[in-house]
Amino acid sequence: MPISRRQAAAALSALPLAALPHTATATPSPAGASHASHPTRARTLYIAGDSTAADKYLGAAPETGWGTALPFFLGKHLTVANHAVNGRSSKSFLDEGRLTPILGALRPGDLLLVQFGHNDEKDTDPTRYTEPWSTYQDYLRRYVAGAREAGARPVLLTSVERRRFDAAGNSVPTHGDYPAAMRALAAAERVPLLDLQAATLTLWQRLGVAESKTYFNWLAPGESPNYPDGVSDNTHFRPRGAVAVARLVARALRDERLLVSREVRRLGTEIPESWLTWLDD
Repeated sequence: MPISRRQAAAALSALPLAALPHTATATPSPAGASHASHPTRARTLYIAGDSTAADKYLGAAPETGWGTALPFFLGKHLTVANHAVNGRSSKSFLDEGRLTPILGALRPGDLLLVQFGHNDEKDTDPTRYTEPWSTYQDYLRRYVAGAREAGARPVLLTSVERRRFDAAGNSVPTHGDYPAAMRALAAAERVPLLDLQAATLTLWQRLGVAESKTYFNWLAPGESPNYPDGVSDNTHFRPRGAVAVARLVARALRDERLLVSREVRRLGTEIPESWLTWLDD
């Protein structure tokens, strides 16, 4: 019995990316080499998320989202389309129609990375608030279903952890039930999960109270013209923090076999802060 295009796309989205067909690229071989180069296929990683992932404007520098740094850790045939926007929750991003152009652009083999939670927690704002075990999961299912219908692979990312330490110097979680709700949804829907909340909580603990501050947008008065009075921000990153989190994302994409080893790079290499750029205001 013939299958529909939608059925074929759904079946394709369930396969590991390493099993998907690749289109060979024409790469000149070194003199005397008789073997073919590894085939690769251009595809895109789309990011739907909040300010911790979003590209930033010059007026916010040095604040930096991890999505800006992610391309430095990916192979050249992979493109990052960062649609993350400051202040959005899983609900408001979708209600504003921001998922629609992503779904229209997705192609089989692409990835849709979904990271929400920071703003879903804002229970005084009905335009953004979701309840972790009901509406939060309901909205996330719509991202998952949309990606699968397009033949792409949805990937859920728990929220990066804020910088918060207790009196004993222990890094403490701040996101309540949202990470657990996302983990449960990922298991129930068989969606790959990158547990950034756990990974960043561990990273901040390893760095400690003082060193972790250099990863966040903490600035002394006069240190930046964009923050003449200084800023003490325990949520958003400076370039150093954005690079560190992007490295965690790339490593997790490899470890979860969403990308193969040759599709990630520089996991053990320092990334110069001069590589980071900001959007024109």
